[in-house]
Amino acid sequence: MSEPTTAPSQPEKAGRYNRSTGGLIGSMIVLVVVVLGIVVVRAAFRDTPDYEPEHIDYVELVTSVQQLGLTPLYPAELPDGWYVKDASFVAGDRPSLDLVFATDDEHTAGLHQENASERDLLTKYVGGGATEDDSRGLTTDVGTWTAWVDTDGDHAYTTEHGDDTVLVYSSGDPEALRTFVGTLTDAPLNP
Repeated sequence: MSEPTTAPSQPEKAGRYNRSTGGLIGSMIVLVVVVLGIVVVRAAFRDTPDYEPEHIDYVELVTSVQQLGLTPLYPAELPDGWYVKDASFVAGDRPSLDLVFATDDEHTAGLHQENASERDLLTKYVGGGATEDDSRGLTTDVGTWTAWVDTDGDHAYTTEHGDDTVLVYSSGDPEALRTFVGTLTDAPLNP
């Protein structure tokens, strides 16, 4: 007896579905709703901490610099709402001191002291377009300060202190900066 022969099987055709613009738009709307739902749920259960930057004790740094025999300028006290957000001292043949302040109007101010030219410091910290502002010069207990203004509205003061140039600069209120410069001292601090 012979076995019945079967015809080779035909490959099945892939299923077809109706493609329509309406179906595509409907799918996109469902996807957007799902993504927005995930974002809302995550936001509802997330606890975002408030960020308060570290306030640095600049008096400790200035005291240690003075113990090296140097005479840095520093503010006797900070204006209300100001705090030091960065401070550094680089020792060596040409030591430099940097204090960076956050001001009460949410701007930045800085004090840089280094044995460098006035123009080099102005270019680096204020901008190459800084020009002298003859009407705002200032004389304090520690020196005669030259006032500067940049094309971006930044303000600065420079003076010579020993072999160093001291630069004080800010992007904030020029009157607050002028008052701040008047508080600078080189008085010895007790370790």
